[in-house]
Amino acid sequence: MVYRCVGGKRVYVELIGVSPLVGVRVGVFRVGHATLKVASNKAAKHEKTCYDNKHVFIPFAFDTFSFLALGTVDLLHKVQRVMHNNVMSLLSL
Repeated sequence: MVYRCVGGKRVYVELIGVSPLVGVRVGVFRVGHATLKVASNKAAKHEKTCYDNKHVFIPFAFDTFSFLALGTVDLLHKVQRVMHNNVMSLLSL
C-alpha cells in the first residue's frame, strides 16, 4: 500500500507476473496481450471495493518479455519522482 500517491488517496498495488505465452492459440501472437488482459481483469475485480473505500488500485503487471502495463509505468514514474525528491533533499543537508 502506498499513501497519498494518487490524488491524496491510498493506493493498493498488486504485483502480477505473467507468462506471455498464456492463452496463445493458433492465432497471432502479440507481446503484452496476456499482461494487459490480466491487468484489466485484476482492476475490474478490485474496482468496486477500492472505490467504496476511496482507494485506488494499480495492477503492477509485467511479463518475461519486458512488457509493462501502462499503470505499472505510471507508478514507476511516480516512485522515481518521490525517490529523486527525497534523495536530492537528503543530499542538500
